[in-house]
Amino acid sequence: QVQLVESGGGLVQAGGSLRLSCAASVRIRSFNTMGWYRQAPGKQRELVASITSLDITNYADSVKGRFTISSDNAKNTVYLQMDSLKPEDTAVYYCKADFVLGLRGYDVWGQGTQVTVSS
Repeated sequence: QVQLVESGGGLVQAGGSLRLSCAASVRIRSFNTMGWYRQAPGKQRELVASITSLDITNYADSVKGRFTISSDNAKNTVYLQMDSLKPEDTAVYYCKADFVLGLRGYDVWGQGTQVTVSS
């Protein structure tokens, strides 16, 4: 069973940094894409950053230049380094993995980790 466990959230002042981790129960190279999403109260869940099995990265415009997604295959973990945090970055951050098994596509979500940025 594929499981994702996020960690690293917390409370930080504006301008500060946090690093989120997403540990997978299987080899992350088996995934097509892994991504970080966030959902603020009253808002839809949105993509923050993603990384493919070929290490191609993609970022939301709102976080470009501030956030960095990376992966460590040896640890089966994907990270989200968040710098220059703003109050509007406050949200629950979720990790997601997409993979294909047979002819079907699947996605798996973590339980989420809260990030709160105070002004």
